[in-house]
Amino acid sequence: MRYSFNDFEFDSTSLVLKKSGELLSIRHNEAKLLKLLVEQADTVFSKEDILSHVWHDKVVSEQAVFQNISHLRGLFGNQAIKTFSKRGYQWQLKLDKTVLEANETANTISPINLSQQVSTSSNAKKNIHWLLIALTSLVLCIVVIINFSNSAAGEDKSEIINIAYVPITDQQAVKSFILKDNEHFNFTELSQFNTASFQASAELEYPLLADKHPLILSGSMRTYDNKTYLDFILKGRFASWQGQISDINQQTVFEQLQLHLRHPVIYSLLNKVQPPDLKQANLSIAHQQSPDDLIILVQLISSYIKLGELEKGMVMANKLENSATFDKKAEYIGKALLLQSEILTKKELYDLSADKLKAAIKQFVLVNDFKQQADAWFAQSWIAHNLENYHVIKTSLLKSAKLAADVKDKQRELSALTYLSVLAHKHYQEDDKYLYLRLAEQKMEVYQLPSYHFAIVPYHYAIFAKSKQDKEPHLKQVLELASLTPDFWAAQNSRKQLMQFYLSENRMSDAKALIVDLHTNNAQNSYLKTLLAQAQKNEVAFVSYAQTTFEQAELAGDSMLSLDMALLICSSKNSQINYGFYCQYINEKGTDYWRRNNKEKLLALKL
Repeated sequence: MRYSFNDFEFDSTSLVLKKSGELLSIRHNEAKLLKLLVEQADTVFSKEDILSHVWHDKVVSEQAVFQNISHLRGLFGNQAIKTFSKRGYQWQLKLDKTVLEANETANTISPINLSQQVSTSSNAKKNIHWLLIALTSLVLCIVVIINFSNSAAGEDKSEIINIAYVPITDQQAVKSFILKDNEHFNFTELSQFNTASFQASAELEYPLLADKHPLILSGSMRTYDNKTYLDFILKGRFASWQGQISDINQQTVFEQLQLHLRHPVIYSLLNKVQPPDLKQANLSIAHQQSPDDLIILVQLISSYIKLGELEKGMVMANKLENSATFDKKAEYIGKALLLQSEILTKKELYDLSADKLKAAIKQFVLVNDFKQQADAWFAQSWIAHNLENYHVIKTSLLKSAKLAADVKDKQRELSALTYLSVLAHKHYQEDDKYLYLRLAEQKMEVYQLPSYHFAIVPYHYAIFAKSKQDKEPHLKQVLELASLTPDFWAAQNSRKQLMQFYLSENRMSDAKALIVDLHTNNAQNSYLKTLLAQAQKNEVAFVSYAQTTFEQAELAGDSMLSLDMALLICSSKNSQINYGFYCQYINEKGTDYWRRNNKEKLLALKL
């Protein structure tokens, strides 16, 4: 049913809201509440009724009802929803109803027939800040289209692409394959590495090579059932691009690889930082230009998932499955099912997600792909964690580690073991949490990995520690082990925790020492400077660093840090700050998970 009121249209089937024909951003629970109110406009709903219908009796605060009612009133006016004292809420605006045609409804419903749907993107914003952002994005998209059109029109005139590569070997690491220069590429072999050693030490080695070789290709090749498979990673300054190519023999695989690597979108993403929405626009255009390139389609689906546009992601994941089925590519059928499972898990539809994983594993078994099987079992552990089944968690992650070890994938093996240690801690399995962390450390020693890998061990001991004081020595050890790789994720997180601890203890000299040797201009480092400036009551520096951090986090697609910064800014009292913009950002972007973790602060600010 479509409901019209004032300049608005609301489709209660797809939960899509429009104003004057333009999509409006509305959170999923708000859309469900709107559906309840307009479909039964003659009913007064109590808070308990709303909690039951919208949240399905999940344990949430009544404040959630107030917040959602408030936001709907902000969209439609205070007169839209009337409060009846001690009774509840009722819809007040006049409604015009239109029954949707069957084919129109089919176009708005997800292919897996999910009832909980919402459009999470919007071009229409409520204030000038969002308008400016929308206009900027539009301009950027136009630039992207022009660039892509020019690239397509003048492909033969494009510059030669310089790529360094680590020798690509077969499954037995006996034979390596030479990439020859041609009219599209200049290849430089980095003979001092092999694929396993480079991928295990990329955090340390790549920065040393990046000035001379900003693009470095590595990969591994295997043959199974008369077919050749190549897993490759192309690393750039700001991102990595990876995929899998299969064909009848090695020569055609390398031909397919070079054809794929001619796509301009790859280098636009690797050579400069792009905000998630622009990255998605680039990938969408690239997919339209090359609809048969399944690697680009996988990247596009992942961008939808990262932005929380799960319905669009599911549509494209179904498209990937259909295309891969038509091409008889079991590895990409499995990848499509794996992505569908990820989306269903985010929707908390765990049974459906588990079914998709089982189907994905069957496809990966057909092509003897141990790495993707390992990924699927890893994903199964997260479902089991949400269902509080530690036995399945342990079984899944040990299976993942074993599969990775069988193909000498050190990264996947260690990730499975350390993750098992963390989940054992979360499920109060005291023996297992230390057992598997020690096993991971022993594996690192056997593999002779660079020191930054070992930083993960004290980082986990810090997770296990019961107090902030107990965490400190472990976090400091992380920084020592990662001294040559200060941007390693464990080092960044440890520095953040130490900064917060030192400031809470008024240990200003220790806090200052944390940022003395930081030279990378990124959101994480700017965040530390923001916290220090706030503690020092340096308002000018605080405002500057805070706004810089927010912008950098948005550009990097770090939504959690963007929300943290918006909340920190809203909590301050500085006349130079436009609080309305950041408060609205929180209302628009705040996820349920983030809101639970910041419940008290949000209540204090009435957000």
